[in-house]
Amino acid sequence: MWKNFPLFPEQASSLAGQVDGLYFFLVAVSAFFTLLIFVGIFVFAIKFRHSVHAHPEPIEGSLPLELTWTLIPLGICMIFFAWGSLIYFQEGRAPRGAMEVYAVGKQWMWKFEHETGQREINQLHVPINRDVKMIMSSQDVIHSFFVPAFRIKADVLPGRYTTTWFHPTKLGTYHLFCAEYCGTQHSGMIGEVVVMDPSAYQAWLNSGGSTGSLAASGQQLFQQLGCTTCHRSDTQGRGPDLAGVFGNPVPLEDGRTVVADENYVRESIVNPGAKVVSGFKPIMPTYQGQVSEENLDALVAYVKSLAQPQHGEPAGNRPPAPVTE
Repeated sequence: MWKNFPLFPEQASSLAGQVDGLYFFLVAVSAFFTLLIFVGIFVFAIKFRHSVHAHPEPIEGSLPLELTWTLIPLGICMIFFAWGSLIYFQEGRAPRGAMEVYAVGKQWMWKFEHETGQREINQLHVPINRDVKMIMSSQDVIHSFFVPAFRIKADVLPGRYTTTWFHPTKLGTYHLFCAEYCGTQHSGMIGEVVVMDPSAYQAWLNSGGSTGSLAASGQQLFQQLGCTTCHRSDTQGRGPDLAGVFGNPVPLEDGRTVVADENYVRESIVNPGAKVVSGFKPIMPTYQGQVSEENLDALVAYVKSLAQPQHGEPAGNRPPAPVTE
């Protein structure tokens, strides 16, 4: 009977059980103290109902009592904090080697592109028992990527990347919602995540009709934009050689040092003067409004690919990436 009226979505990810455990603990503690308070009120109301005209004796205070009702709630709150922090940091840090999928939120649809180049709208196919990292941006307003069965929810913002990840543990099709009001058709911004057996997922990839990987599309785009003129692997380039730069510290002209992550690469393309690399001049023009969100994803994927040697080739021997000074 209860299977026909589920109170909670199915647990279909590795973190779902932990999230539910914390939630039920919060509910149990809240229910316990709510019941304790109301029972206390009821008992004292009955016990002292004939003492309305009595004058209570003044109480100077009790140090043990004060410590009791201070330390016990403090300890319970620290359990909430520690447990919640553990889950928060687990959800916020995708495991190394996770499969990456780029997502773009748009009024009113979800667009996905896999590393291998397959594109989807309002449907995301992933293999079971594989870490999946979502690299997300918005084309217009704030959206929110919410998959109840995975117990994940993350804002999707215009102008920058946000990330989340999940590890699906059950085959099936699961609801995907936008959990942030994003306009008149917000309620229609829904989709689904399809968790597949690895062999079925591979067959789906092979039948997807991809014209090339996301990084390859980024390489073509940077050549079309003429970025190779400045970003060269020799010392004659007016921009830095970015082979092997992604994921490493980058010294800036103002003395700061930043790590070249997805948001750094993105910002360097659309706002090249924000973080100028030490030793170079801020001469690169902005590409704000000239490349779409999908093209930005492709350029970022290409820059990331330059940090990974292919077929034993040193990173410095491959062509540089389309990113700015």
